[in-house]
Amino acid sequence: MTEITATPSPIPGPPPAVREPAHVPLAHVERGGVIEGVHHGSVVVLAADGRVEFRAGDIEAAFYPRSALKPLQAVGLLRAGLPPLDDESLALAAASHSGEERHLTTARRILDAAGLTEDDLRNVPDLPYGAERREEWLRLGHGRTRLAQNCSGKHAAMLMTARARGWPLDSYADAGHPLQQALAATVEDLTGQRVARVTVDGCGAPLYAVSLHGLTRAVARLASAAPGTEEGRVAHAMRAHPEIVSGTGRDVARLMRAVPGLLAKDGFEGVQVAALPDGRAVGVKISDGGDRARMPVTAAALARCGVDPAVLTEFARTPVLGGGAEVGSLRAAGALGG
Repeated sequence: MTEITATPSPIPGPPPAVREPAHVPLAHVERGGVIEGVHHGSVVVLAADGRVEFRAGDIEAAFYPRSALKPLQAVGLLRAGLPPLDDESLALAAASHSGEERHLTTARRILDAAGLTEDDLRNVPDLPYGAERREEWLRLGHGRTRLAQNCSGKHAAMLMTARARGWPLDSYADAGHPLQQALAATVEDLTGQRVARVTVDGCGAPLYAVSLHGLTRAVARLASAAPGTEEGRVAHAMRAHPEIVSGTGRDVARLMRAVPGLLAKDGFEGVQVAALPDGRAVGVKISDGGDRARMPVTAAALARCGVDPAVLTEFARTPVLGGGAEVGSLRAAGALGG
């Protein structure tokens, strides 16, 4: 593997076990006084010193973080030689964006700086993320493009890094490429464990299986990192531009705005991580991938982490409607809701 510059760290521990996770009930869907549905999953709450303060389910089994891995990959890009970027561009490198015009403009800026175009991207063409933006996009007569796909910022930054290092461009998304080997090494360093499995994410880039505990530990490292470090630079960019990391009105952006200093990132299949500047952190995985349970469970975990519940009120429950009126709610339950 091509040599990269990285902060010396202990050798990562063994990979997490690949097994059926022992998830537990985390959220109830209640309608008219009856529990209509139950979302299972796992959750971990870390203290500022890294101790596990609360856990439910299976936080040590291997799982795929999906886009919640992007902040770690952004750190890896900096370590691998990503040229200097403004904060918006660095935030987009860690983003699952909505395909708004500012997202597309920022992605183009990264590509332009590298002397590249959208045609050089290897992520899959897609429509923008989110119903409102997607409908607007289609009304304008647009179709699926690589730039509109929610991972285009990450892919543009990957290309920029590959060009800066003189690495092949056509194969930058292959798991054996020097760039991806460097990113895998960063994931192992930050999580403190070796990767259990490598597969391909929905966008076409490599995806690494770690544990929920390891992922949460890594995000805590970013959130508490010193300014100017690679970890600190990514955390600062994400905090400064939460709507670039997600999109206008998205729950992750609202959560970061509501809790001062919070670093948060979501991922498909019901994944959410969030961490405070002192290293307190939470990690959530909803077993069925149900996105509707992700934020109520995260809010309950953050409350256990010491965040004022009053600040979390809008995230703690989702109304259940009947005939247009509220007849119930989805909220955290089980050990987390007690």
